[in-house]
Amino acid sequence: MTQTIPPLSRLPTFGEDGHVHVVVETPKGSPNKYAYADAFGAFLFKMVLPEATSFPYDFGMIPSTKGADGDPLDVLLLLDAPAFPGCLLEARLVGVIEAEQCERDGTWERNDRLVGVAVKARTHAHIHALDDLRPGMLDEVEAFFAHYSTRATHRLMQAFRGHSRPASTGRGGHYDSRFALRPPEPTGFPRTVTRGAARYTLPSGLDDRRSRML
Repeated sequence: MTQTIPPLSRLPTFGEDGHVHVVVETPKGSPNKYAYADAFGAFLFKMVLPEATSFPYDFGMIPSTKGADGDPLDVLLLLDAPAFPGCLLEARLVGVIEAEQCERDGTWERNDRLVGVAVKARTHAHIHALDDLRPGMLDEVEAFFAHYSTRATHRLMQAFRGHSRPASTGRGGHYDSRFALRPPEPTGFPRTVTRGAARYTLPSGLDDRRSRML
C-alpha cells in the first residue's frame, strides 16, 4: 500500500515526548533567506539579506500551526551548530519576541518570533527561560530582525519582550503563555491537549493537528 508523506508544514506539532517539532528553513550563518512552500514541497529562495548580514541562529517553523499572519509560527532555534533546510528536530520553547510589523499599506501586523532550544543541544542545555540567555543576546536578535525587516523588506518593525519566568506545560518543557501570540481566536482551537496521563496547555496559535485539522 502506498503511503502518502505529508508536507513538512503539516507534520505533527508535537513529538512523542511532548516537545514541539521545528522544521529548520534558514540555517544559522546564512546570508540568504529560505522558506518552505507547500505548493512545491520544496524550499524557496526568498532573498539575499543586506550586505554583511546573516541569520544569527537557525530559523524555522512549528508545523501544523498558524500565526496571526496566516503562516506557521516562526521559531528562532538555539543549537550548537547550524542545521540545514528541512531538518526536523524537537525543541522546548522558552519565550517569544513579540513583534509588530508595518505593512506597505500602513497597517500593523503581529509577526512574533518564538525562541526555542533544541532538546539535544549541549551548549544551550541549561536554558529553560529567557533569563538564562547570555546578557545582550535578545538585544542582538531584536536588532537583527529590525534591521532585516527595514533593509530587506522595507517594512518597519517594533519588538517587545515580556516577563521571562516560565510556566510548566508538562513533559514538554516550559513556556509562559504570556509570551504567546494573540491573534483572533479561531473557533474550536483546543486550549488543552491530553497525552496519556499528562495534559498540555497550548499557547494561543498552537494547534494539535491530531485533535483538529487546520
